[in-house]
Order: sequence, then C-alpha cells, then structure tokens
Amino acid sequence: MRLSAILLSLALFNLSAAAEEYDLVIRHARLIDGDGHPAETGDLAVRDGHIAAIGQFEGRGRTEIDAAGRVLAPGFIDVHTHSEDIAELPNAENFIRMGVTTIITGNCGTSRLDMGEFFAELTKTKVAVNVASLIGHNTVRFQVMGGSFARPPTAAELAEMRRLVDRAMQDGALGLSTGLIYLPGSFARTEELIELARASAARGGIYTSHMRYENYRIREALDEVVRIAHEAKTRAHVSHLKLAGPAAWGQAADILAYLDHARAEGLAISEDQYVYTASSTSLGAQILNDAREGGTERFRERLADPVWKKRIVDDMKQSLQKNRRPDFSFAVIANFKPDPRLNGKTVPEAAQLLRGAATIDDQIETILDVEARGGAQAVFHGMSEADLQKFLQHPATMIASDSGPRKFGEAVPHPRGYGNNARVLGHYVRDLRLLTLEEAVRRMTSLPARTFHLAQRGELKTGYVADLVIFDPATVNDPSTYDDPHHYATGFSNVIVNGVPVIRNGALTGERPGQPVRRP
Repeated sequence: MRLSAILLSLALFNLSAAAEEYDLVIRHARLIDGDGHPAETGDLAVRDGHIAAIGQFEGRGRTEIDAAGRVLAPGFIDVHTHSEDIAELPNAENFIRMGVTTIITGNCGTSRLDMGEFFAELTKTKVAVNVASLIGHNTVRFQVMGGSFARPPTAAELAEMRRLVDRAMQDGALGLSTGLIYLPGSFARTEELIELARASAARGGIYTSHMRYENYRIREALDEVVRIAHEAKTRAHVSHLKLAGPAAWGQAADILAYLDHARAEGLAISEDQYVYTASSTSLGAQILNDAREGGTERFRERLADPVWKKRIVDDMKQSLQKNRRPDFSFAVIANFKPDPRLNGKTVPEAAQLLRGAATIDDQIETILDVEARGGAQAVFHGMSEADLQKFLQHPATMIASDSGPRKFGEAVPHPRGYGNNARVLGHYVRDLRLLTLEEAVRRMTSLPARTFHLAQRGELKTGYVADLVIFDPATVNDPSTYDDPHHYATGFSNVIVNGVPVIRNGALTGERPGQPVRRP
C-alpha cells in the first residue's frame, strides 16, 4: 500500500474513533433526573459504565437509541426485597422488566450470614441487577442461640451477635434489619435490638424494621422503632408501612403525623410501601409464636397436647375478633408444596377441599395442618385502599416490592413481584394522578439512594453510575393480578445496568452486569 493511502486510512480511523466518543448515546429522551425537577428533552451519553454527558453535546456513541416520546430516568432502586437466592435466578427478570436496576435484600431480619461470601458469590455468578444487603437480626440470633428462642441472650451470646453484625458491616452491609413477627426475632426484647442497632450504627448503618405490629397496635410498634433509633443513635426505616385489618383502617393520617413529628424532632426515619392492599408472608403467621418456637416437630407435639391445642385455637379466634374479621377468607394460599391443589385457594376453600366443611374450626384446623406439614406462603387481603393512597402521597414514602426473584409460572405468588413499580407509574400516576411522574420517579431513585447511602446512584448526573430505564408513560402497565400473577410489567423498552443494556427494545439481552453494592 502506498504511504499516502496508509496515512489517509489512519486519518479516517482516527476521525471515526473521535466521532464515536461514547459507548452509548440515548437521543431525544424526556429526561427525568430523579431529583424531582421537571422533565426536559435532551440526550444522554454513557462511557465506561457512567453517565458522561447530558443535554446537548458533541460526539456519537458506538450504540445509539432514539428515545423520542419516551422517558429516560435513573434505574429504580427497590429498597425491600427478599433476594438471598438471586444467584439461582440471576436474570432477575421480574425486577428488570419493571425498571429496577438495584435491589436491597436482607430484609425482615433474614439475610445471608456471611456478607463477604454472599457478595463474592454474586460476583462469580453474575446477576442482572445490582445487589446491596442488610444483615438480618433473625439470621444472627439463630446462628448464636440456635433453637433456644424464648429467652434473652446471655452476655456472651449478645457479644457474639454484635461481633457478627460488625463483621457484616465491615463486609459492606447497609445496616441491620429486623422481622419482629418472625421466629426468633419475635422473642427479642427491645434492649437486645438497641445493642445490635448500635453495632450497625457505629459503622454508619441504618436500622430497618418489619415491626412487631402493623395492625391496631401499630403505635406501640412505632414507639419501639423510635426508641431504638434514639438510644442506638441510628437512622431508622419502617418496612412496608401498612394498616392491616379493619380494626386499624382509617389511621393513615395519624401514623404519618407521628412519623413527621419524629422527623421534626431530629430523628432520621423513613418508610416504604408496596401499592397493593394485600400482604404476603407465611400462613403460619396466623399462629401463636410460642406454639411454633422450636421448629415443626415441637409444633406437632404441642398440637397433640390438649392444653396447648386449646390455647392455640383460642388465640386464633381472639385474633379474628380483635382485627374485626369474620373468618380466614382474607388469607389465600400461594405456595404449599406438599399439596399444590391448595395454591390459589382461600383458607375456607382449602378447608372445604380438605375437610368437607368451612366452619371457623375447620379453617383453623386447615391452617394448623398446613403448618404441621411444613407451612405455606400466603397472600393476605387486609388493607384499605384509602390508607394506601395516603401513605403513597407522603413525600418520604419510597416504593418497594417486598418480593424476590420470581420463577415464572411457579405457584400463585403476590403480583407485587411483577408489577409494583409499573403499578405506581400506570395506575397511581397516569390514571389517578395522585403523584406527578417526576415525583414518582424521585421516590424510586434519589430518595432511596440517599436514604440508604448508595453513592453515585439514583440521579441523572455526570459521573453517576449509568443505571438507566427508558419507558413509555402512556403504556406502562402491570398486567399481573392476584389470580393470574405471572405476567411481566409492560412499557419498559430499555433497561441499562452499569452502562450495559439488560433489556433492549423490550427483549432480554442475556447480559448480567450487576454488581454488589457495599456500604461506602
């Protein structure tokens, strides 16, 4: 080749390289920055996994997306998930298809014990979303105290629990979580929780709580959270804020005023919610904690004891009365592996199927039988839409699914795992106009990033991590329902994690660029 031709070729190559300055450029988007500012039309460029330019700029991208007519926002951050098993479903498709790019797991007191090992596993396996975690109080307590639940820890046991919390914090946990309706956490006294929250707070952690009560006794539970936060000198967070059961309905304004008062007095306290009037947890949550202490075999022994059996049944009937519920029809079995025929059935329907009758006694016997056979996951219809909407309209309320990665088609799980973020954007923003689009995005992005100290995430800013979502606010929807939950959210055309598309033009790319997100 002649020298002039070689020089011309090099010049053209350099010109092309200069023109393709970015890895990715998104054009003509309706930019919502995550901080609540009004949307503006513009472009955004990504280089090396970070946002490199916003607005008007020179240069092209090796890949370009025309987002005209659609919103470009920071990827959503789900602050309350149960995703310790995410390595088994690494595509996390139910999350990314509703725009979620970062999840926080380890909630309700249950987490992986060895946080360093967990993060190393995620790095090796590779997952589609970024993963942060809290250290779970129940996990720590069980590790140290074994099956001995119904007592305070000894001084040595408490010291070991503090050591485990501190180790998790050093390995990058965001804070300490509690699940105070679950074993063994339900037996923990407030003083124990204060000590462990101090261990978390000493390294900048937050204290999050699935409180002891979310029903007519919710004020007692909030008092405990506030006491822990004050005495441990820690930030605090109320998980999945709700008013469960008719006896609690109508108090949303009072509960929000309580939280606002705590904030006004200097306490850093926040909350999240999912936008459905049903919750989901184990069916065994309807049974006295003392009866389930020690595991399934001890539970069966107690059922065989007439004195214990009467105590259990009486407590379940009293609980119905106190919560102003006529029977257990509010509970729907979601996943009972020993007998999948019950999946999707209300407790009365399951009682009719198993026992030939659906009296209150038959319903109670059905719940006890299911628990004695290993237990089941259930969906509980027990909240007021009016209360839900009041919580949603409060500026401190974040959006969280309380879900894990879903195995498509398995059982009859709560629809929140497929549609939570989409339901906010479609039903509550577009249809009911309870929030502006910019405010809804803020609740899913910068608010959780700041609350949980997730550095350089949650906003469209130069230098921030390029976790991004492109969606059509006119078509975003949540087709997942209680009866037919296995439907992915719609309207999300592109989802980008750490600068890498995981959904492109509505299709999975197969890329899994998610990373562990450790406490800074």
